[in-house]
Amino acid sequence: MSSLDFIDTLVQAKQIYVRQQVEIGELFGYETRNRYGIQTQAGREFCYCKEPQRGWQDSLARLYLGHWRTFDLVATDNLSRPVFRIHHPWHWLLHRGQVFDQRDRYVGCIQQQFGWWNRKLVGFDANGTRIFSLRSPLWQPWHFPLTQAGRPIALINKQWSGLAKEMFTDADHFQIEFIASSLNFDRKLLILASALLIDLMYFERKAR
Repeated sequence: MSSLDFIDTLVQAKQIYVRQQVEIGELFGYETRNRYGIQTQAGREFCYCKEPQRGWQDSLARLYLGHWRTFDLVATDNLSRPVFRIHHPWHWLLHRGQVFDQRDRYVGCIQQQFGWWNRKLVGFDANGTRIFSLRSPLWQPWHFPLTQAGRPIALINKQWSGLAKEMFTDADHFQIEFIASSLNFDRKLLILASALLIDLMYFERKAR
């Protein structure tokens, strides 16, 4: 698979799935590097996403700073060639994910917003134009609708991972449904990045 195949698969997809992979260390309470497989609706994995290992300092930051730390998620195709990257700068409060494509072109960013009872994210394109909003109400904490000018364009749902995974690990699965037919590659990539950041911000174990 080439990076062009990744682009075509994402552009043509109506639904994709993000499945976090379980590391053995998590069964003993140790927070490991996040790893995800991205699958088509038919179950074919067309992308693999993980945090690069940057030495013992990175392990300590993951353990003690949790999702507030600076980190990157690097995605590759089935031939280990890069297809996109998410950079998360250090933040104590509102988080931000900067998204880059396979050529390291800046695509846009996902910005967390303050909310008393809702989980709120906003997507911006490379020019800083607001292109979608995401708001998850308190009574539907696993349901993340994305809208543009009040119209639904996509839906991210956290799926049940199974009793053992839910109890003993923070491995999560997400379904992404692309509703609007006008979504291009950049928009879908930002929506995919939103699902990954939702997991890291809201469902990953916090710092000890």
